[in-house]
Amino acid sequence: MALITDDMRDIIASAMLSYAATTCPDGTPNLSPKGSVRAYDDEHLIFMDIASPNTIANLKANPSIEINSVDVFKRRGYRFKGTAELLQPGHAAYEWLNSWLLDLNGPGYPAHQAVLVHVDRVLPIDSPAYTFGGAEEKELSDTWFSRYEAVHNARAGQGSVGEIQ
Repeated sequence: MALITDDMRDIIASAMLSYAATTCPDGTPNLSPKGSVRAYDDEHLIFMDIASPNTIANLKANPSIEINSVDVFKRRGYRFKGTAELLQPGHAAYEWLNSWLLDLNGPGYPAHQAVLVHVDRVLPIDSPAYTFGGAEEKELSDTWFSRYEAVHNARAGQGSVGEIQ
């Protein structure tokens, strides 16, 4: 049975930045942004270890991981819970992701190893606006896009962030 649906793939792609949560040896959480998360197949996510020494050290000690991907405009996403496996250059999944990264960014990023996550469980992340406000996705997406646009325009000298409603 496929755990990773087309909608989940779309959210991961539109989010462009996901967050990986691991557990440090002292039991505290480690949350790390990942710009290379992709759905590898119907049961696995994958991301590249580019600058993730703490994440990798934590996964070597405890392979449990959660990855959150949220489309900031749609105000919804998914929590992917699973178990990580470290893949070295030469592994087919590593090469697949590395090829995508090279096409996207060109050379220059150190791709040390890939992290393949076997997804055991997926939970939705939804804004309370859907539950309590009865909002529609298009309405939320348009509203939040306008808010982000206003912030970026203010930073570009086209207004003040304080003016954002």
